[in-house]
Amino acid sequence: MRGTDEQTGALFSYLSPDTLVPRDHPLRAIRPLVNTALETLSPKFDTLYASSGRTSIAPEKLLRALLLQAFYGVRSERQLMEQVTYNMLFRWFVGLSMDAPVWDVTVFTKNRDRLLAGDVAVSFLVAVMGDPAVKRLLSTEHFSVDGTLIDAWASMKSFRRKDGRDEPPAGSGRNADRDFRGEKRSNETHASTTDPDARLYRKSNGSPSRLCFMGHLLIENRNGLIVDVRTTHATGRAEREAAEAMIAAASRGRRATLGADKAYDAAQHVAALRAIGVTPHVAQNISGRRSAIDGRTTRHAGYAISQRVRKRIEEPFGWIKAAAGLRKTRHRGLARVGWVITLTAVACNLVRLPKILASVA
Repeated sequence: MRGTDEQTGALFSYLSPDTLVPRDHPLRAIRPLVNTALETLSPKFDTLYASSGRTSIAPEKLLRALLLQAFYGVRSERQLMEQVTYNMLFRWFVGLSMDAPVWDVTVFTKNRDRLLAGDVAVSFLVAVMGDPAVKRLLSTEHFSVDGTLIDAWASMKSFRRKDGRDEPPAGSGRNADRDFRGEKRSNETHASTTDPDARLYRKSNGSPSRLCFMGHLLIENRNGLIVDVRTTHATGRAEREAAEAMIAAASRGRRATLGADKAYDAAQHVAALRAIGVTPHVAQNISGRRSAIDGRTTRHAGYAISQRVRKRIEEPFGWIKAAAGLRKTRHRGLARVGWVITLTAVACNLVRLPKILASVA
């Protein structure tokens, strides 16, 4: 007998979001790791909020929601709140009941500055990596580093002369035509009016120049997990300077190796690494010049291993850009962009950790 197409509803519902989430869903393995790290950060949250006054949205809920945005590549926080409204999986992960009201999207804007001032994204990464079950997965001796360009939320038309002596755009309207042919532009004389922290940079000869930031990752070589993240202005020395800062913090004075590509083959950088007790397993750049890496390093079997393993750093970069949608940032300013990149790196680790933990159990 055919059923009728009628919408039926009950006066009361006794279901919770937890009953609607499959027992083998990947987020069930991720949520305990997140909750443990957030519990570690609870004293830090206490210092960021006033002891009296109107109760805020719990920062733990805000961070879980932002992790979901990275997990599923949700384009904006407004769309994220739409998903939380009707998606029971999202409600369960954030920690909302079926009938709990969803907060306004402006809550993210108001609380991001507070979380940014407290450097919460970095603390979150440290808390996740400091979990006893996770810490034993990490190598303390062998690391790899690399950097990538993240497009800024600014157009090339916003790159104007700092002294204001630009030619007026042709035509009218908010998107008038501008002809850059024959005009010499550089970061010394020009700046973006949309995001002054963005820098004009090109990756190599023949590639287009674009307004961007530079994100840097340091991974440990045992399981390829991210252990440090930095975001800088896009400059020719930024990759090497960030690498020196990250490996100095990660090695803590211990002997370590650092794998990297040819962009890090510079005599000053190699000398700086050796000065802090780090062996530079950097790919040799012998195109028309002498490499700073000689046979003292390349003759060891560990060098070949580092060169093979260092390519795994492209995997988190690929996930951050493709899956999490961070090929182009949606924020302005170096501090905000860095905060989002770091939080997205935390999400990248959380996606991989359950499978790694299960394999060593």
